[in-house]
Amino acid sequence: MLPLGAVLLPSGVMPLLLFEDRYRRMIVDVMAADREFGIVLIRRGSEVGGGDLRCDVGTRARVLEAREASDGRWSVTVVGLQRIRVEQWLPDDPHPVADVSPMPDRPGPGVTEPAYRSTESRLRRLLAGLSELGDPVPAATFDLADDPGLGTLQMAALGPFTAYDRQRLLESETASGRCHVLNGLLDDAQVVVDHRLGTDGGGDRPGAGSSR
Repeated sequence: MLPLGAVLLPSGVMPLLLFEDRYRRMIVDVMAADREFGIVLIRRGSEVGGGDLRCDVGTRARVLEAREASDGRWSVTVVGLQRIRVEQWLPDDPHPVADVSPMPDRPGPGVTEPAYRSTESRLRRLLAGLSELGDPVPAATFDLADDPGLGTLQMAALGPFTAYDRQRLLESETASGRCHVLNGLLDDAQVVVDHRLGTDGGGDRPGAGSSR
């Protein structure tokens, strides 16, 4: 397990620089096995040195590329595969280890196609506005999965959200719940972008409740 100050979401890609001895040993073991390990957000504490308080919902990651530098540090690129729930943290020996299980969505109300596409449109509008302002954001021409379960996680990875907002989305147990949270976050962010652009934000914006 790798506790970080950032959140990896399923389908998201993350570059890592591993320099602590414990994580250099971890990546060697990972590369010799199935190239997979878990990533969780540090709720309180530091990435370096241990003694951190960790979230119990994270993401199983697969190594796409890993290179060792001459000084022993590793540059690693990973992609998120699926959500995991930590059942039990084991002793850090030498690096964090945990018993985990997959965390699929719970059965519940689905997300209608119009509600899903409305949230997608909001994200595209927000990213386009941020790009116009010169902010470094993903292009608004992204592709989403047709399945709202995965697509809402993809939007969580693409949006300009804080680590704690992304963790909130990662921990949402239904696609409809994630869609509702996404709409609220996108609405709040759009107000700021409209203000920065000098627009009134009075375009076509369906109510956030349409995704419930």
